Amino acid sequence: MTVIRFRLSCIGLLNRGQRNISIFSNATPSNLNKVVSDAEKIVGYPTSFMSLRCLLSDELSNVAMHVRKLVGTKHPLLSTARGFIYDSRNNLQMRGLVVLLMSKAAGPSQHTASDLLPQDMVSGIYPSQRNLAEITELIHTAFLVHRGIVNLKEWTNSDGPLKDMQFGNKMSVLSGDFLLANACTGLAQLNNTKVVELISSAIGDLVQGIYHEIPNSLEDNSLTDEINMVTWEEQTFLSHGALLAKSCQAAMELAKHDKDAQGLAYKYGKHLSLGHKLNSDLQLFVKSSSADPETFSFNSAPVVFHRQIVGQERWCHQLQQAKTIGRQMDYTKVSRVNVHTVDVFYCGMVARWVARLSKMLR
Repeated sequence: MTVIRFRLSCIGLLNRGQRNISIFSNATPSNLNKVVSDAEKIVGYPTSFMSLRCLLSDELSNVAMHVRKLVGTKHPLLSTARGFIYDSRNNLQMRGLVVLLMSKAAGPSQHTASDLLPQDMVSGIYPSQRNLAEITELIHTAFLVHRGIVNLKEWTNSDGPLKDMQFGNKMSVLSGDFLLANACTGLAQLNNTKVVELISSAIGDLVQGIYHEIPNSLEDNSLTDEINMVTWEEQTFLSHGALLAKSCQAAMELAKHDKDAQGLAYKYGKHLSLGHKLNSDLQLFVKSSSADPETFSFNSAPVVFHRQIVGQERWCHQLQQAKTIGRQMDYTKVSRVNVHTVDVFYCGMVARWVARLSKMLR
């Protein structure tokens, strides 16, 4: 009965806007902002306020003073900071918002313990669930900062002075660790060992997922990797899906929902993240006429899907044809080769995750 009520609540929230909203559509910034605004009204909590207590702390203010020294350099930490402050498309705060929506949809449990009272809820969400949403955002932001650490072995003169990159790396490590420390402190204050275990395992998954994302040279892995869509799904879950999936499950645990409801929340967060990553990987092939070597990934979903269809031998032959006279890889040619399978990929793989999400809400 609880599972049925949970599903009906999700359907009600999704239908409240009286329009179809899809994470797989190429929504314009104005449309996405409207959707986020509607969602924030439902949960009664603007996502722009998330992590505000941490960001306004004296410790982070001191770090920000040092980060200002990077202005004018090409270190990625600056773009990460700008993206967080001027996040016009609300992309950085979406995970916490999904956790709040999931909490709102599930509501109070029929097996609620005596220390959880309906009158403690604000807009249908427990304070502990709001704190969890903030913790989720802190962890996500911390890993965004850590991802911006520059590999000094690949540093060239065009990247700017080496000392700037070294200083930027130190600030990235310090800032990311500070955010993670605050997240762990907030996690302990929830006083729920299962939630601590869930989110801690999600942090471990993120670390492992980032390791798989470390780009390797073409000669090292792209011609020999046997990665398929199953492997892609496993690795993408670690780096992009684990945090949201386990945060949604943790939100159900904080409200004392049963294992069935927790399992549904976990699956929803997982497949929502995978579907979002699929759509993100597709944009290089459906929007751009040329491929940027810095953003092109041989482990992106369309490339992996194409390689799985044509076979390893033909894939290696296509890569050899895409090389220039100087034996450098022409990434535009590689992307054009994969465009032929993008339509099949989009209709097949994206529809697969849409079907999974729809099935869960029936």
